Amino acid sequence: MNKNEAYLIGIDYGTDSCRTVMFDAADGSEAGSCVMDYPRWAKGLYRDPQANRFRQHPLDYLECLEHTTRETLARAEKKFPGAAAKVRAMGIDTTGSTPCAVDASLTPLALLPEFGENPDAMFVLWKDHSAIAEADEINQAVKNWDVDYTKYSGGAYSSEWFWSKALHVFRSSPAVAEKAASVIEHCDWIPALLSGIRNCGALRRSRCTMGHKAMWHREWIYPSPEFLSRLDKNLARIRESLGSETYTNVERAGTLCGEWAARLGLKEGIPITVGALDAHIGAIGGGAKINWNVKVMGTSTCDMIVSPPADNAKRTGGEKPVRGICGQVDGSIIPGLLTYEAGQSAFGDVYMWYKNLLMWPLEKILPALDINAKDAVAETISKKILAVLDEEAAKTESSALLALDWHNGRRTPDVNPLLSGALAGITLGSDAPRIYRALVEATAFGSRAIAERLAEEGVRVEGVIAVGGIARKSSFVMRIMADVLNTRIEVPAIDQTGSLGAAMCASVCSGLYPDIPSAQKAMGAPLDTSYEPDGERAKRYDELYRRYRALGQFVESQAR
Repeated sequence: MNKNEAYLIGIDYGTDSCRTVMFDAADGSEAGSCVMDYPRWAKGLYRDPQANRFRQHPLDYLECLEHTTRETLARAEKKFPGAAAKVRAMGIDTTGSTPCAVDASLTPLALLPEFGENPDAMFVLWKDHSAIAEADEINQAVKNWDVDYTKYSGGAYSSEWFWSKALHVFRSSPAVAEKAASVIEHCDWIPALLSGIRNCGALRRSRCTMGHKAMWHREWIYPSPEFLSRLDKNLARIRESLGSETYTNVERAGTLCGEWAARLGLKEGIPITVGALDAHIGAIGGGAKINWNVKVMGTSTCDMIVSPPADNAKRTGGEKPVRGICGQVDGSIIPGLLTYEAGQSAFGDVYMWYKNLLMWPLEKILPALDINAKDAVAETISKKILAVLDEEAAKTESSALLALDWHNGRRTPDVNPLLSGALAGITLGSDAPRIYRALVEATAFGSRAIAERLAEEGVRVEGVIAVGGIARKSSFVMRIMADVLNTRIEVPAIDQTGSLGAAMCASVCSGLYPDIPSAQKAMGAPLDTSYEPDGERAKRYDELYRRYRALGQFVESQAR
């Protein structure tokens, strides 16, 4: 394959923005890229953190899709004239579980005039926890049923996932329930839209999303209509719209239809992959390999481990359910390999919470002062505050100050959205950098709790690869993580692991490479840096971690 002979597009929908990147299929080099913040989300619309409600309007996704793709192509054309005509396929990843009610034509209800401003008709973002009561109801129902539909989902169902959110939306808005012909994940809607698919019968649902978030498993497909009817008759109806099969991320969802080819500036008919979750696709772009933990470190974290199904079966003679994680799904990252998913509901969001706390006086006081360029002053401080905290906290030592990282509940081990963060051991000497250090240590301790659970359950992990914004930007956080885990952490030299992973999937889907490992070998990024644990600090963290676990047990006992 000659350079500039073939290009691939990877589209990565994150929590705050959409990024489109065009890669050379021969070596993974970037030909052009563009990122755009979701316009309505950036204004704070349709979200209420106090109520744990986070909704996104489908127009944000559409506007960003069109703008970032066109701009990416324009930038690529400047460097490589004719490149747009050589795009061979497109791959998609999104956050999840981020579902939305749709009508019979797969149109999100928020795009209909009567639902345009109804948050329940919009996409329910992954970190929306408004369905806590519904998740509890599902878990109770499973306990009283003859089939444990949660056994491959870690043993409990989460308020962050598909059925909880659908049930909550239907109960909150009966009009949405009545109009909904189905519920669709963000990662399934975009490929269907681009392919011109307008009915459930032609839709290919993602193995990754439906396996990890909707209790799909070959043992029972989805929970039975009888089970779902006990919760709400509308759920049983929605189940029928899902079909029975799911598809991996290297399979074809469809081909680019004429309407969207014209809107994006691409050739009609190029293959579009089945969508998947951003963390799983990011794991591919970050170099996922057998028995390594790819740790995606952003606003939250996801721990992704791929393992031969035979390794699991050897231990028990069949597929062994792993307690307290976010699911195990065959083929959700690399076809043919079993994926274990775990993670933390808040990671970078913990640091952002602290930053916003420190910024609050400035945001309230500066507007009232007669200072030239006060907006620029506030913006400059906001951009630099975490970097300065990193520098100053690195000069301190671990102390009696102790934090819990459950600011958005606990995802794993053992999901519990009702838990909250904590800060203990504050004295008059507890300044901002020391509190920040305690928060960083808490997020690392949360990661260690996950690692210990995986080990207890027999999931073999030979090494750690860290990807995401924090892994690339904060050596302070990464040094603490290496010491707390007492293991070497490798960081590849790429920021856009989601887009690259999506492009790798597209390369297999289009036939340019036979499988994901081959695409990774050709297009993957080299190692940027690595972090080795310090033996003495690791020993000191053993004791602090013990205290973290004790504090967590106390907080959890009070939340019961």
